[in-house]
Amino acid sequence: MSAPTYSVYILSMSIRHGLLALLERGPRYGSQLRTEFETRTGSTWPLNVGQVYTTLNRLERDGMVEQGGADEAGHALYAITDSGREELRNWFEKPVDRTSPARDELAIKLAMAVGAPGVDIRAVIQSQRHHTVKAMQDYTRLKAQAITALESGPSRERDDVAWLLVLEQLIFQTEAEARWLDHCESRLIRLSTTAPGAGGTPGPSGDTRPAATAVPPTQDVRPAPLR
Repeated sequence: MSAPTYSVYILSMSIRHGLLALLERGPRYGSQLRTEFETRTGSTWPLNVGQVYTTLNRLERDGMVEQGGADEAGHALYAITDSGREELRNWFEKPVDRTSPARDELAIKLAMAVGAPGVDIRAVIQSQRHHTVKAMQDYTRLKAQAITALESGPSRERDDVAWLLVLEQLIFQTEAEARWLDHCESRLIRLSTTAPGAGGTPGPSGDTRPAATAVPPTQDVRPAPLR
């Protein structure tokens, strides 16, 4: 699987198996599956009905689902087959492949910004840091709401737990990104002070600045560690 198509492949596989997991609970129709998928994941990865029916058609082609009549409103119902259950069981048992990581736009942006004429990589890092911290704060607030929902009653407990797990993954991911941005800044400082014959570092417009001030320290806007 080539790198450019890997992230799209992973997303389609997640939708495919996510729908199978929902169908294992009983027959569903397309828009019902979309609603339940988004409820379980807190609309983190929204779907449209077209995606759902395209995936259902492929699952039906592969013998993993079958149409099983209609409900009282006339919606065509889909049901999981034995082959679909086996596919789902294998998905749950097999680790997610991390040997061919999806493309990360931020990593590519910083890699291209290094040495790019007219680009102040310090500003790029600082701008991203503020955005990442804001996202972390938003996720943390949503986590508190999810915990409150869990404590308020058992009516949607399964969906609330699922949404909480997704939120915590997003929080840990943004925490890691914030730490990586700090590392990038430190790396640039070290490189600027150890460059051969460097009494200065090219600035965003090609000007030379003292190495010690090439990448000035930025304000620490990170929230307190997650409890």
